[in-house]
Amino acid sequence: MLKIIGIALLVIIVIGAIALKILGNRPAAPKDYQQTTETGGAIEAKYIANGPYQVSTREDATLLDFGKFIVYYPSELETSGRQYPVIVICNGSGTPLSKYSTVAEHYASWGFIVIGTEESNAWNAFGAEMSLRYLERWNENVQIEDAVSIFYQKVDFDNVGIVGHSQGGVGVINAITDTKHKDVYKTAVSLSPTNKELAHNLFWDYDASLIDIPILLIAGEGGGDDWVVTGEQLQAIYDDIGSNKMMVRRLSTAHNEVLYMPDGYITAWFLWQLQGDEEAANAFIGDAPEIMTNPLYQDQACSFSN
Repeated sequence: MLKIIGIALLVIIVIGAIALKILGNRPAAPKDYQQTTETGGAIEAKYIANGPYQVSTREDATLLDFGKFIVYYPSELETSGRQYPVIVICNGSGTPLSKYSTVAEHYASWGFIVIGTEESNAWNAFGAEMSLRYLERWNENVQIEDAVSIFYQKVDFDNVGIVGHSQGGVGVINAITDTKHKDVYKTAVSLSPTNKELAHNLFWDYDASLIDIPILLIAGEGGGDDWVVTGEQLQAIYDDIGSNKMMVRRLSTAHNEVLYMPDGYITAWFLWQLQGDEEAANAFIGDAPEIMTNPLYQDQACSFSN
């Protein structure tokens, strides 16, 4: 009997180990999310699809605790003579950028340099700060050690945005309010940022009242509330912000799905704010902003004057 119990326990342990390995390797954003995500408007549908640029990737190891920088960029950058706007990414808890590379590649396909790290804890925006320092270094030097810089004079530091999900949503707020390079950022998107009380209890404090650039807040509503930030809690963060701001909650969307399901509007936001795309802007401003009447969203609020 003891032998049978021992075998059964061993089987359970092996199955559990296999399950954990599978879960650990599972991407945070499905590779086909652009095809399977429902959209509720023409603009949202246009910008959830890939853009016109082919995308290349560069990885650089670092002795910092997040292991490496990962940069996604339009392949033409290597031979072009122009500069490209930037999107910095803050990771959610335990979610390195390599687990949702499809999202980063999508942003890059619309003409952005996209940079992030393998950081597991991004609330204090350390990885975001170091990402900007990394880009500065490669933008200012033709060559570093034995490597020729493909980014030399190619980074448009007048048009830098940042996006992050969950703990990374907190990282976004801290990046634009409490880092050395906070004034570099022109706009931000915070996805399901950890509510103020929970963040305080986890020592992830932030102060949204210090935000002075346009920001988009998006959370989920999965038949109830996004468990990390309810509708009431998201409203409290929105109310703290004194700059131009917009808030929406996507219906039938779980917390983890907020990372990628609103991607059409996240991309449109950055195209409007950092590239001056007028069609993308119609999602948020004008006589009839699409996001304000999209049936897949609720609790829309906006301080922009149209």
